[in-house]
Amino acid sequence: MKRFVQGEDRTQSTLLPASLDDYVAETNPVRVIDVFIDELDLGQLGFAGVDPAATGWPPTTPPCS
Repeated sequence: MKRFVQGEDRTQSTLLPASLDDYVAETNPVRVIDVFIDELDLGQLGFAGVDPAATGWPPTTPPCS
C-alpha cells in the first residue's frame, strides 16, 4: 500500500500545458465542431468583418475613448 500520491516533478518549467489543444482529447466531439466551423464560409453566410484588412490583420472595432 502506498502512503503518498506521486505528483508532478517540482522542477517543471510550466504549470499548464503549452497550448489549449493539450487539454482536449483526440476523441472529444469538440474537434468535429472545430473542423465544421473552420469549413464554413462566414462571408457568404452574411457575417461582416471576416475578410482581413490590407495590412493582413483582421478588422477590429476602435477602442472606446
